Amino acid sequence: MSDKSNALGRTDIYDARSLGTPKVMILGLQHMFAMFGSTVLVPMLTGLDVSTTLLFAGLGTLLFHLLTKGKVPAFLGSSFAFLGGYMAIAPMLDKPNKELLPYACFGVACAGLLYLVLALLIKLFGTGRVMKFFPPIVTGPIIIAIGLTLSPSAINNCSSDWLIALTAILLVIVCNIWGKGMVKIVPIIIGVLGSYLLAAALGGRFDFIPIKKIDFSPIWEAAWVGLPIHWNDTVFSLLDKGDAELLITSLITIMPIALATMVEHIGDISAISSTVGKNYIKDPGLHRTLLGDGLATVLASLFGAPANTTYGENTGVLSLTRVFDPLVIRLAACFAILFSFCPKFAAVIGCMPTATVGGVSLVLYGMISAVGVRNIVETKVDFSKTRNVLIAAMILVLSIGIAYSNAGAIVFTVRGVTIQLSGLAVGALVGIFMNAVLPGKDYTFDEEAPSETGVDFSVRNKEK
Repeated sequence: MSDKSNALGRTDIYDARSLGTPKVMILGLQHMFAMFGSTVLVPMLTGLDVSTTLLFAGLGTLLFHLLTKGKVPAFLGSSFAFLGGYMAIAPMLDKPNKELLPYACFGVACAGLLYLVLALLIKLFGTGRVMKFFPPIVTGPIIIAIGLTLSPSAINNCSSDWLIALTAILLVIVCNIWGKGMVKIVPIIIGVLGSYLLAAALGGRFDFIPIKKIDFSPIWEAAWVGLPIHWNDTVFSLLDKGDAELLITSLITIMPIALATMVEHIGDISAISSTVGKNYIKDPGLHRTLLGDGLATVLASLFGAPANTTYGENTGVLSLTRVFDPLVIRLAACFAILFSFCPKFAAVIGCMPTATVGGVSLVLYGMISAVGVRNIVETKVDFSKTRNVLIAAMILVLSIGIAYSNAGAIVFTVRGVTIQLSGLAVGALVGIFMNAVLPGKDYTFDEEAPSETGVDFSVRNKEK
């Protein structure tokens, strides 16, 4: 597809090479920065290694692009959905639980295998028979809930220093709305660098500007080159000393979370399709995207990295920049791999003000939820029907309510084994079940219809 002007007069760029090599490289860096804050936050919360996480985010993304014929502009970063599973198996109190983390990774790797099962079912029976369980009335609210459940982390990060956070937010907004040329294309990088430099310049220098001084000593002390994989943190380290009961507990506790992440995956692919204006569920096919996501999760987990998932942050960047070439995403993956071998770079990011990450995340998480709203609006979901109202209501209330509850999950015991289901998992299960059993379905998946991704492309085509 050639570059086209959209309804707002902006050019949708499908071949980034037309921008020139320097701009393409900067776009790749921007996508890496967009995913970086959330991707490294997961290992920081679980005790997994940051460099290993970066390595397998990059490798997983390249594997995904290989299996999807290089057509889908998706980046695979760390999944937040499995945080409850890691906390249940290997809770991190004052320090990482290095002894139990490989068991949690084993459970996540098994959860990744469920993607392969679903991909096989789609390949054998067709996308239509599977997609009837995931219409826009299910995927739309799930996408909305994903952004909203992530929002507290953005607010908490912003609250550490609202001046720095607001600087990042304003830079992103101003560059995207009023910027010209390259400034309009890379608002995330400008927001990150601008707020980071402001914090470095003002931190601890003025009493009337309470900005915490940045400690750059970890950067000077870090090595330039280092290996990102540590054998004792991998699942393979359990081959000789693994506890069978713990392995089974991990499997039962964590695998159900995949039910939510698979719905999240379908929602993300629908969101990317909506943003780009191409039907990726049909071509290269949902079975290929699931296969890529699942294998990337299995590979990452086996080597001690978090589960991978298609990243809404990068979908937000696509929406902001209107540059849809998957080449840019592959460049971001290569940058992630390159920097995973540089502990000094990880230290530079580690010194980044929390508020900078919060400000950028606040914009991108909001973009995720906004895409979910767009998914529902453009498919013309009929909310005059009580069934649709009930399905959306239950998905949103359960997903968000459980996530914000004291426990943060639904916890129950089966034969002495404690199982935790996240809010997204419960919301997804309830939404799928209600859509399957309630009468009055008003959505039919048709591979030839323009709305098969959950977006009515015919509307967009009329605008162009």
